[in-house]
Amino acid sequence: MGKLLEGKLEAREMRFGIIVSRFNNLVTEKLLEGALDAFKRHGAEEDKIDIVRVPGAFEISLMAHQLAATGQYHALVCLGAVIRGDTPHFEYIAGEVTRGIGKAILKYRIPIAFGVLTTNNMEQALERAGTKMNNKGFEAALTAIEMASLNKEVQ
Repeated sequence: MGKLLEGKLEAREMRFGIIVSRFNNLVTEKLLEGALDAFKRHGAEEDKIDIVRVPGAFEISLMAHQLAATGQYHALVCLGAVIRGDTPHFEYIAGEVTRGIGKAILKYRIPIAFGVLTTNNMEQALERAGTKMNNKGFEAALTAIEMASLNKEVQ
């Protein structure tokens, strides 16, 4: 059997970027708080975490591409909330932000954690942005840390 490669939840000496949507900020600010808490708990230095605010979820992909292209980050975290309404707008936005982030991952070969909620209503979004055990921003930051660590192992 060959060697086993696994990422570690150790963020020291790594640089991270967080892209967060202002739209649905009641939810996205809680996601951001969760992500920052996860980074802090795992040794990330505050001055090595950049936060970029964008108007809405649709704009997240552009900033993911822009930040990834700089080569300055070990991983990125994308945070937003797309809540279903009465029109098909939800499907368009959710699909495009997902596709855009996926393209940035493949083009720049950088881990980008997906913390964009896609929920049926505000109540579901608030539940997913709740306590640390249920905060998807916290979980996305953990994914970013682990994947950044793993990415360093395989390079």
